[in-house]
Amino acid sequence: MKPPLTLAVLALAFIMPARAAEEGHGPHAPGAKETYASGLGEIMSLQQMRHLKLWLAGAAKNWPLADYELDELKEGFDDVVKFFPTKDDLPIGQMAGATAVPVLPDLKAAIDARDSKKFAAAFDKLTAACNTCHQSAKHEFIVIQRPTSSPYSNQSFAPKK
Repeated sequence: MKPPLTLAVLALAFIMPARAAEEGHGPHAPGAKETYASGLGEIMSLQQMRHLKLWLAGAAKNWPLADYELDELKEGFDDVVKFFPTKDDLPIGQMAGATAVPVLPDLKAAIDARDSKKFAAAFDKLTAACNTCHQSAKHEFIVIQRPTSSPYSNQSFAPKK
């Protein structure tokens, strides 16, 4: 696109949504449909991915990546607690908050200490906590374990040298 045309398109891109909001149209207008919110299954699928990536990062001694994945895992549990206080008449938020969340500081300490042995022990405690929560939630058929391989062939877990 030529510069004047590009400027005009950008101006419209910013003006049109604002104008629609002023006129009571668009996604945030009164009576508009609610925006999409993730379900518990989607959040837990992301938690499983983070659990896996956390293990791969720690096993590779990529402590900055392990720290990042642990923070993402914590945010996911925060979402479970906040958005799913109950599900199917079970206190899911409270259960996750009482089982998985309390073991996260042990993982943080192991990562900060760059201690592979403590990391593995804390990771196993997290995994056991996940399974305890699944059993309590009547989802005992979901069994989490230490990853045995990586489905992420497009990501290196080795630390930067």
